[in-house]
Amino acid sequence: MPITLTMPALSPTMEEGVLARWLVGEGDRIAPGDVVAEIETDKATMEYEAPEAGVVARIIVPAGNAAIAVNAPIALLAMEGEDVASVAAGGSPAAPAAAQAGTATPAASPPEAAPADAPAAAPAKPRLAASPLARRLARMHEVDLVALSGSGPHGRIVSRDVEDAVSAAAATTAPAPIAAPASSEPAAAPTADDPYRPGSYEIVELDAMRRTIARRLTESKQTVPHFYLRADIELDAALALRERINAAAPAGGDAGPAWKISVNDMMIKALACALRDVPEANVTWADGRMRRHKPVDVAVAVALDGGLITPVVRDAEKKTLSAISNEMKDLAARARERKLAPEEYQGGTTSLSNLGMFGVSSFDAVINPPHGTILAVGAAERRFVVRGEEDSAVATMMTVTLSVDHRTVDGALGTRLIAALKRLVENPLALLA
Repeated sequence: MPITLTMPALSPTMEEGVLARWLVGEGDRIAPGDVVAEIETDKATMEYEAPEAGVVARIIVPAGNAAIAVNAPIALLAMEGEDVASVAAGGSPAAPAAAQAGTATPAASPPEAAPADAPAAAPAKPRLAASPLARRLARMHEVDLVALSGSGPHGRIVSRDVEDAVSAAAATTAPAPIAAPASSEPAAAPTADDPYRPGSYEIVELDAMRRTIARRLTESKQTVPHFYLRADIELDAALALRERINAAAPAGGDAGPAWKISVNDMMIKALACALRDVPEANVTWADGRMRRHKPVDVAVAVALDGGLITPVVRDAEKKTLSAISNEMKDLAARARERKLAPEEYQGGTTSLSNLGMFGVSSFDAVINPPHGTILAVGAAERRFVVRGEEDSAVATMMTVTLSVDHRTVDGALGTRLIAALKRLVENPLALLA
């Protein structure tokens, strides 16, 4: 019996995915565990492995198709002994073993003889061998695949053949003259439903990541009672410690793997240690109840093209600054390549978003449910600071904003948390303990 390959659920929250790329073609024989396709979720690009051995009889969903629902059919796989053409056509697979054994299938009635002048049945049209990408390009450019000669294996039409046909058609087709406008009527005016002039904008369809971000953050602002706590933190001691640590860090080679810590690494560690010191705030919200967590897992926002993702540094309160630095570099690099596994970006007990490197002085971050808090980190700036009546100076200051879910953390508890964070950053030797 043929196997139907379906869009897999690659994470608990996945509802649909994008079939980014097929790594096999129709007619290819595959074994269990072979990677047959790449699937884009709202967070990452992941490999889809074949569940069974067989032959790819038909690719139902070409590469590049977006918003494919979980469990929707994407391909048909013919099993050993099945007729690939029958499976591809959607019919019942042939049973050659029974035929070879000479076992006749009883019929309800003998077949009637066909009239002598009846036309013969038309032979089945052979299936055109073309890659999924070539088929998609052909549809986009209205190219007839039947007219092409394939340069791929066994005469298979590949994307290069379609591109060559498009280039050849463009070279032989003269540009049509620009017709004069049929009338001098003014362009259509905006309406009450659409106040913008027709043709003055283009529609941008949302990909899976942007749709997920829009849905989750809209739910967050509508259902989570946010409040915000702001603090100015003096950074000079932390910057001096960072400089000393980096000066002593190995440069690679025989000295060991090279690493350098950043201010962001120090803020991850400081937030984790603050939640360690104020464990009542290390909470998430689920089904009308709070979960108070023992480890502090910090989800860190990483910008991607068209969205963001929050890989998680687990047990951050126990890790050294160098370990956090190396882990964040690895997570961020693989996040931008859409190569994170679900367990690397799901969960977490709090979040951190840093826009300071972009020159943003301060901002209010939206809580990432089910977290109870998120820390927004602004830029390090030289400011004039008055510490007392006769004590003033220019110092490096940073404004941080703690967004809090009032269902889980009240004002007094949130104040204790941000005060603990300020104390740790301004006395950074505590981060090395």
